[in-house]
Amino acid sequence: MEQGKQGVVVKLTPPQNPVEQIQARFKELENGFRTWLAKQSLPVEAAVVTATSAAQGAAIGGFMGTLTNDVSSSLPTPQAGLNPQAMASFKQAQALAGGPLVQARNFAVMTGVNAGISSVMKRLRGKEDVQSSMVAAFGSGAMFSLVSGMGGPNQAANAVTSGLFFALVQGGLFKLGEKFSQPPVEDVYYAKTRSMLNNLGLQSYEKNFKKGLLTDTTLPLLTDSALRDVKIPPGPRLLILDHIQRNPELRERRS
Repeated sequence: MEQGKQGVVVKLTPPQNPVEQIQARFKELENGFRTWLAKQSLPVEAAVVTATSAAQGAAIGGFMGTLTNDVSSSLPTPQAGLNPQAMASFKQAQALAGGPLVQARNFAVMTGVNAGISSVMKRLRGKEDVQSSMVAAFGSGAMFSLVSGMGGPNQAANAVTSGLFFALVQGGLFKLGEKFSQPPVEDVYYAKTRSMLNNLGLQSYEKNFKKGLLTDTTLPLLTDSALRDVKIPPGPRLLILDHIQRNPELRERRS
């Protein structure tokens, strides 16, 4: 409340969104936790990351297990004297269609081991790349194979095979994510153009510039006829040319 010569002025603060408050608080706690974790020794960091990720994985696995519980209960009881291959197939089916406790264990092992190895590799190598991701996935797949009992009688060989499979899949996904997270190469040639169009509220015409190959280097050379050729209407053409004329850098290069 403020009192002036004309009377009393009351300033009302708009109520904050409770969801936004919770999100901001959660983000603050997350940043604080990461800051604290970065100051810890390597063993402590690896143990904390493994434990927290395993707990998250167990929660997800338990939920998934409730969905597959009916499938696991319908599996027949294995008969005595089954050959090793048949028993291995039955164990694999049990591992993939187990109840909440089985799936919680499987997901806890996969996520915990993966996150723990990733944190160690990042601390040792100082970066996150496809090699570190594949090493973590190999350990995750191998431990999942050993804990779930999947595969044939040779557990060691099957653990290596599962680890290699997990590593190849993770490596492929990592590379795929890198490809889609990076902007197209052509975009670097339209950075100034995009900024200009956004400032003028004409961002919908960026595709016209690209279709006509009007890159940043052509901005000082733009004319009304060039913009007309790429099918930009008269009004936006005037705004673009006026912006170029008013911009000191573009005007100097134009002259």
